[in-house]
Amino acid sequence: MSLTDKAIHRIRELVQSGELPPGAKLPPEQQLAAELGLSRNLMREAVKALAVSRVLEIRRGDGTYVTSLEPELLLGGIGSAVELLRGDTLLELTEVRRLFEPVATGLAAGRISAEGLAEVERHLEAMQAAREDVEELNEHDAAFHRAVIAATGNATLATLLEGIASRTLRARVWRGLVDEDAAGRTLAEHKAIYHALAAGDAALAQAAALMHVSTTEQWLREHLDRDGAS
Repeated sequence: MSLTDKAIHRIRELVQSGELPPGAKLPPEQQLAAELGLSRNLMREAVKALAVSRVLEIRRGDGTYVTSLEPELLLGGIGSAVELLRGDTLLELTEVRRLFEPVATGLAAGRISAEGLAEVERHLEAMQAAREDVEELNEHDAAFHRAVIAATGNATLATLLEGIASRTLRARVWRGLVDEDAAGRTLAEHKAIYHALAAGDAALAQAAALMHVSTTEQWLREHLDRDGAS
């Protein structure tokens, strides 16, 4: 472990222990460095690294603060990393989605409000109206699933699923489905998810979501094999 990593670890310990709770202002750099037995340069590098990972926020002219530490803040960077995945790692990503999303959809069936269900329906109708517009399909597809997962009330789960739902991958899949005239089948899968949610049927919602995610995974697997062969 490098000296900078050790400095990062020391500050994280203060945050994890609650000595520096969410929203707390860190002591002045020189004071904190002395308290932790670190040089000011090491302290500065550690603070910069923790700011990049959104544990700390540097406010120019005011000082350095612990962030809210909310899941959407700390886990929000997953999406940027996901966009860089290629080949077999994309298949691993869809496997992760297959593990999480159906269960989350089943959970949503028992928790979704009338307003949340109306939001899901709105995006479903928008998808059906935009059958030939890949960009709009992609936009409302993402919003459809976002509204479903939001209904779980689990911010950590929502952030993780939002992160692994690559917009680039969604666009690629929708483009392929439209070109192959298979978009109607996938729209029907979204409709099945909506009806299961409306019925409050957790088992049916989970099964419908599993079918949908599996369809996407199958499409991707076939096209990755085809691209590799060519």
